[in-house]
Amino acid sequence: MAPAALPPKETTINGPRTRLWALEAGDCPELKAHRIARLGIDVAAAPYTRVRIRPAGSFILASIAGEGRMLLEGRWQRVRAGELCMAPPRVLNALHAAPGKSWTFAWLRYDEPYFVKPLVGADSPLRLRHGGEALARVLGGLRAEWLAEREPPMIHHWVCLAHGLARRLAQPWRSSSRVAKVWETVSRDLTTDWKLSTLARACSLSAEHLRRLCLRELGRTPMEHVAYMRMQRAQELLESGDGKLEAVAADVGYKSAAVFSRAFARCVGMTPSQYRNRR
Repeated sequence: MAPAALPPKETTINGPRTRLWALEAGDCPELKAHRIARLGIDVAAAPYTRVRIRPAGSFILASIAGEGRMLLEGRWQRVRAGELCMAPPRVLNALHAAPGKSWTFAWLRYDEPYFVKPLVGADSPLRLRHGGEALARVLGGLRAEWLAEREPPMIHHWVCLAHGLARRLAQPWRSSSRVAKVWETVSRDLTTDWKLSTLARACSLSAEHLRRLCLRELGRTPMEHVAYMRMQRAQELLESGDGKLEAVAADVGYKSAAVFSRAFARCVGMTPSQYRNRR
């Protein structure tokens, strides 16, 4: 069971049965070349908890064994072996190991200032039922090399492979696909009152087919993905300008600043004003 309430600040709790391995960019220049701040493999057991209020970069988690919970876009997600989860930068996310259940997972945390296009962005999935195994194997190979021979050419190849897999998983749509073109259209005009039927017609699919496709490839329904894209754009506007909240809300398709504020806080973990004040 996930915690009823999160601590209101950055939190790191391990516990006596948790085992951690992490590699920092300060110790491995190859990570820095790809803007990877750190990566690692955790064997987590209660009371293991992580709360990151406004992390500086994208986060990717590949579940290896057992199960745990991850807070993504305002909702606790049960994460099982083989699954993969992603979180964009500067959005609240959290991890929690349930009592009595061990959870092993590999992870990467990027360092992405607001002026850098993040790896996990508006077109990225929330959660994938597949993909976790491959990334976990690569990070396991990197750990084995780092703890043994630590040959620079081998480290280079392992890190490049890890980053390449992460990049591929974060961009599931082929640029030439009909669905990718629909999301490109949505991103250019977030003020439109998008409906599931409109999106489905635009890519010549039935509404149910598009819904299933998005759940499989993104971990969200089509309309949830529209809302996610709006929140991503709102973050950019709040980071880059000082426009009134009503104007930001209108620019991303909300007629009411109050409704926008509630949606933003649910997804990002703080109100738009709090988010802007933390620049």
